[in-house]
Amino acid sequence: MHAASREALTRVGDFLDRTIQADNSVTVAAQTGMELFEVVDILDNERSLRVAIADSSVDASQRAGIVDKLFGGKIAEPTLSVLKEAAATNWSTPRDLRNGLITLGRRALLRGAESQGQLVQVEEELFEVSRTLVREGKLTQLLSDRNAASSQRRGLLASVLYGKVTMFTEALALQAIGRPENNPIDDISGISSQAAQLRGRSVARVVTAAELNEDQQAKLAEKLGKIYGREMTVHTEVDPSLLGGAVIRVGDEVIDGSTRNKLDRMRAALA
Repeated sequence: MHAASREALTRVGDFLDRTIQADNSVTVAAQTGMELFEVVDILDNERSLRVAIADSSVDASQRAGIVDKLFGGKIAEPTLSVLKEAAATNWSTPRDLRNGLITLGRRALLRGAESQGQLVQVEEELFEVSRTLVREGKLTQLLSDRNAASSQRRGLLASVLYGKVTMFTEALALQAIGRPENNPIDDISGISSQAAQLRGRSVARVVTAAELNEDQQAKLAEKLGKIYGREMTVHTEVDPSLLGGAVIRVGDEVIDGSTRNKLDRMRAALA
């Protein structure tokens, strides 16, 4: 996303937060999120509309007016106000606007989870869903099939998640499968990271040879927080093939302190 679009997303994201907080309702947050996703579906099918409401050469009030005319009375007032704010803000490209609305829809659902006291749980559940997909290659392959209808892919994942996660986790995971950006694992993991960011935290993905207990995870989070200068959330998984130690990923940075890596380097030095 271009710089101007990142600024637009921040501005509209703050507006969305204020809109949801004004109602202080889990229902409003959930409805706003789901309706923003529905608007994205319409924009995906109507390129000319997507271009029109993202055209920065047109006055902002006119762009907001287009949105009001098309969606007024068809979506809830909080959703309409967020959509009009997005239309009145300058985005670098129509695609950035479309992607911004997806991020805003996710943000609304995450704010709903926060109001319900479930934001941490949703973050952890989304991460676990992404790890399940890593382990279940056949399922991931089916969910990645772009030739299958989005409803079919969503139905498949819904059958796996039913009764095992919160309604917010399920809604967020299903929308990601229905409108993929990269692959199911990265898309769902990315929403987990977005949840952490709303809590003012960065995510460290830690792979260890043996499972870490809660105390070990807390100490690792504290140590990483001192290294990176910000609060950290640690998401862990186990890979016995590491033999010992850990592999830590924070953003694009990878710290490989595993025994397997040390042995590989020793072999390379002796070759």
